Amino acid sequence: MSIDTATGLEAPAELSSERVRDIFSSIARKYERFNAISSFGAYKLWLAGMMRQAPILESHDVLDIAGGTGDVTFAVARTKHPRHIQCTDLVPEMLDVARMHVDKGDGAGVPIDFEVVDAQDIPYADASYDVITMAYGIRNMPDRPRALAEMFRVLRPGGALVCLEFSTPPNGAWRALYHFYLRHLIPFWGGLITGDKDGFVYLAKSIKAFPNQEGLAALMREAGFTDVTWKNYTGGIAAVHVAIKPE
Repeated sequence: MSIDTATGLEAPAELSSERVRDIFSSIARKYERFNAISSFGAYKLWLAGMMRQAPILESHDVLDIAGGTGDVTFAVARTKHPRHIQCTDLVPEMLDVARMHVDKGDGAGVPIDFEVVDAQDIPYADASYDVITMAYGIRNMPDRPRALAEMFRVLRPGGALVCLEFSTPPNGAWRALYHFYLRHLIPFWGGLITGDKDGFVYLAKSIKAFPNQEGLAALMREAGFTDVTWKNYTGGIAAVHVAIKPE
């Protein structure tokens, strides 16, 4: 079933997919600055935590889903030095920014390729990758079960899906403060930095409507993954899930 990712209610997939393309194509060149300012730098800690949890070896082929401007791809390249990284995203303009980083040497010598890909219809063969990474991506996909099933399909047996996503602070007071931040400050910072306040109203709504940590873990298990674990960061604002495809 496809949903409206802003509300969690059933809706045609095109509604959310087109909205995501429109938003991120217009803010691509300012997206990294927004991340840094709006998270007060915390996104770097979350990314570092993701790398600590990612079971990536130098012999591995890595698929980065919703790779955007390349934050995860380049973190993997710097810290893990895998054999190859395939960085994909739904929005060509985001990948254009990522390619600029390669030109500046951010790939750390790791072979990296880029391709526009809808994660709900991954154009790669079964059992093609050892690890899939994904940050802030599954939340924007209207058919999440289908996307997770596709990721499961292209992973090799024993492979891992490592997912960094905004989540739900378990503490009630912290959760209320976080929801205030989503409702008021995310659109403010987004509008100030990119000029697209409405786009960030959507992003804030999509975060609030997204399943909590156990909810995302349940979706992963339904797709066939086992040994699903997660670690909270910054009081549960973000969480890194690691899910394994059985041998």
